[in-house]
Amino acid sequence: MGLLSSVLGNAGVVTPDKLEAEYAQLLTEREKIEVGFAVFRDTFIFTDKRLMIVDVQGMTGRKIEYLSIPYGKITKFSVETAGRFDLDAELKIWVGSEPTPIQKKFNKKVNIYDLQKVLAGFTLV
Repeated sequence: MGLLSSVLGNAGVVTPDKLEAEYAQLLTEREKIEVGFAVFRDTFIFTDKRLMIVDVQGMTGRKIEYLSIPYGKITKFSVETAGRFDLDAELKIWVGSEPTPIQKKFNKKVNIYDLQKVLAGFTLV
């Protein structure tokens, strides 16, 4: 995927090797990590089959939710760029018929356009 080589130069991006070392137990036998984005304490992992959101919760970070979303179940998504006074960008993902999207905020280390491009590449097939 040529897109991934241009994305990997940006801050906030986590290499597939590093993600595989940490999250191998979550992958199926024939699943491959393509790219990931570190967002504060959370991580977005794009595999060739699904999007996984690793949500570190609580003050200690001991509680972790691993949300798995097959690309075919994502019905729409939107990005909101950071403004002059609002320093955070935002991603919203609607899954299935759920009326409320999954929402995540991103600091300036993550290029929201690159994340949107990767998500579009997997969902707009």
